[in-house]
This record gives sequence, structure tokens and C-alpha cells, in this order.
Amino acid sequence: MELPLDQLRTLAAVVDAGTLERAASDLGITPSAVSQRIRAIEQRVGRVVLHRTKPVSATEAGQPLVRLARQLALLEHDARAALGDDVAAPRVPLAVNADSLITWFLPALTSVAAAHAVTFEIHREDQERTAQLLSAGTVMGAVTSQRNPVSGCIASPLGRMRYTAIASRAFAERWFPRGIDRTSLERAPIVDFDRHDTLQSAFARRHGARIAAPRHVISASAEFAQAVTSGLGWGMLLPGQYEDGVAAGSLVELAADTIDIPLFWQRWNLSSPLLDTVTDAVRAAARHSAALV
Repeated sequence: MELPLDQLRTLAAVVDAGTLERAASDLGITPSAVSQRIRAIEQRVGRVVLHRTKPVSATEAGQPLVRLARQLALLEHDARAALGDDVAAPRVPLAVNADSLITWFLPALTSVAAAHAVTFEIHREDQERTAQLLSAGTVMGAVTSQRNPVSGCIASPLGRMRYTAIASRAFAERWFPRGIDRTSLERAPIVDFDRHDTLQSAFARRHGARIAAPRHVISASAEFAQAVTSGLGWGMLLPGQYEDGVAAGSLVELAADTIDIPLFWQRWNLSSPLLDTVTDAVRAAARHSAALV
């Protein structure tokens, strides 16, 4: 089955733009032409490829076609660059968890941008969910906790992020006067990053909790740590976020054990000089980061 390149490009443009009208403007064609190309590719594959929602999104059948369109665009850029053509700076979409983003990931992008004409689009998502964006074709590479490669991708280990249960001294004296136990962990408020954050509940279950404690949700990394250190609730923090407070006596470690989250870099399995460069930079940044063990 032949898949014309203009139809694939149009499908990806619609998903990126969110509406057929905006994609038409980006492509320099009419909305009618965009609709015709989408209908044509749906007729070729015999399936609906777009959810006609606002914004539009690729269906399960459309996702591999979007991924193919973006892979072809990357390969075309690499080929034209190798031929010495004057090519526009490519956009490289990547997915990364918030804690990596604020600790070690950005220097990798800075090093690539300093040597190459490239722009990045960063999708911040939980490390357990970033691989889904890779599978959907939304991103070319992802920092993920998923060890097994996504179909069509390759994976390599980056290291582990180590989290320690921390609370302010005043909070600990109120909620854990005799140390942590099942009852106190089921009652003491926790701070979660978002509704997908399971670190605090996993630590609590490890220490006997059977029901979920009340929780605050703070979906910003710096503010999350501030919420914990200021006494809003207890939470799992990274090295560099709590040591000074523990030394000063304003913070306490609730237990000696930690939770280690292994991280992996997954990327499309393509022979692409640009994607190779990004991969090398990400792996180098991870090796030299104090945030990973």
C-alpha cells in the first residue's frame, strides 16, 4: 500500500496544529485541500486516522502514520543537510519527567543547540507515561522508567533518581511524634506532584499503610519541594533539595530507606545524525549529573 508523502505530512500537520484550519495555514493550502488529503489517507488505510475533537488527535490507527511522517521528515532533513542544502532548523520533540528537566536534562539540549541549528519542543510528563508519547509518534525521544523498548525504538540506561521521604520538623513532630507507622502514614497529609504521582503512596505502603492519606497536589517541581519543606505535607525529595535543611534541623528524614527510580533513554531506531547527537548529549549529561546514581 502506497502512502503519499503529502498526505502523511498533512496528517502530522493537523495533529501538530490541533485544527484543520490552522494546519491549512501552516501548509499554505486551503482547509478543503487538508480535508481531502485526510479523507484520501483514510480511504487508503481503510480506517479513521483522526479524532475530530478540539483539538484533533490521532486515532490508534493514525498514530503510526504520524510517527512515520515525522520519521520521514527527520531523514529528509539529515539527507539535505548532508548534501549541503540550506535547510530550516528542525524541531525535535522530546518527552522528559519534571525532576529530570529541572536537574540534569537541560544542559544536554544546550550543548546540542550550541553546535547545531535545531529547536526543541519539550513535553513534560511523568516518567511512567513519557513512553506513551514516543509510541504515539508525538516525540522522537523520551526519558522514561520503561526498560523495554517501545516498538520501533531502542533503549539505553541513564541511571537512577533517588528519593528520600522528607518533612519539616514541625510537621514530623505533629504527625509522626513516635516515628512513622501504619496509622500515622494513613493520616498525615502528603504532597503529590500530580494525579499520576505514586512515589509517596509507594513509600507509605512499604511501611504498612493500607489506605491513602489526604494529599495536596502541587504540579510544579520547585513549588513541590517548597510545599514539603514549608510543612504543607511530607513528600519524596531528591538530593540537593533537603540536605541543608536536615543539617540545620528544620527538616527531617522520615526513614533511612529510599526509593530509586531507574531511568532510560528511548529514541526512534533510525540512522539519523541529528538524533544520534541528541542521544549522545543526553547520555553524557546523565553520566555527569549528581542527580543520578
